[in-house]
Amino acid sequence: MIAILSSSCPGVPTPGNGFDDDPLIADSLSYFLSRDFRILPAASRGEALAKVRQQAKPPTLALVDLGLPPTPHRPDEGFALVTELLALAPAMLIVVLSGQNDEANARHARALGATDFIAKPADPDHLRRTLLDMLGNATRTASSGIEMIGRSPATEKLRAQMRQFASSPFPVLIEGESGSGKELVADALHRLSNRAARPYLAVNCAAISPNLVEPTLFGHARGAFTGAIGSHAGYFEEAAGGTLFLDEIGELPLDLQPKLLRVLENGQYQRVGETQQRISQARVIAATNRDLKREVREGRFRTDLYHRRRRFGTWDPIVSSCLTTSVGSTAKVGPR
Repeated sequence: MIAILSSSCPGVPTPGNGFDDDPLIADSLSYFLSRDFRILPAASRGEALAKVRQQAKPPTLALVDLGLPPTPHRPDEGFALVTELLALAPAMLIVVLSGQNDEANARHARALGATDFIAKPADPDHLRRTLLDMLGNATRTASSGIEMIGRSPATEKLRAQMRQFASSPFPVLIEGESGSGKELVADALHRLSNRAARPYLAVNCAAISPNLVEPTLFGHARGAFTGAIGSHAGYFEEAAGGTLFLDEIGELPLDLQPKLLRVLENGQYQRVGETQQRISQARVIAATNRDLKREVREGRFRTDLYHRRRRFGTWDPIVSSCLTTSVGSTAKVGPR
């Protein structure tokens, strides 16, 4: 089933329920969500699209079950609805709420533009908090002093991506020419995320001597190399639960790339000169002005690091459009 949620509207009664075939689950979700949202239930893809078109203003949020008629045991209708809802309202936040708890389905839903994927049976209070957090992030996006120029499809897509990726735990890859404003995008993603109160650290991989990149990123023990007169934490450690921006990741030495892959996969790393295993909680945003596909073909960038998304979620890509900050500077992010 489908539920279209209009912007926060406490106390408005739910005109029926459209979350699940089990009436107990549907009633429970309706009770919890109707305190904060006006709910427009729909039983099919066609009904959901018709209700969106009937609204004077596109709804803020949508819950979409992948298993919709006429093929409730397949995800095709749900995927099609996600695509069509975003075509009608690119700024809409979509949560896929589905009993089809398959990792491939979750990845595909996010690739289509869904903001989150929650498996059924969902805890109503957790779902409610998730939706309210998403709405709060969207509000911060609108009031943060960052505005995007134009109303082209590419601009609308970037707006949706900024909202979608801001609080995602997955790493983000920003590609564009030098001077195109990639760091502005990274900074905005951090400030719009639920990590905004935590550290935001930026390091330019191209500006560090190749033999110092590893201790700079991961830290080092006393005596680990000539001149290491004391132990020192690296960027991954100092970023803590915040955001680490790795600018010009395409310049990262080839022999260090497996260690970056490891910390992206499971957070594990070691300081240079230590055997102690450490865990990083930092969210990584990376940027490059290089064509990484070509770098892979020519042996300068590891295939497994580039194709990490095929197994471990995604390198969420930020693609083309323009941003302008409140002080008037403009950044253009080149196409992927």
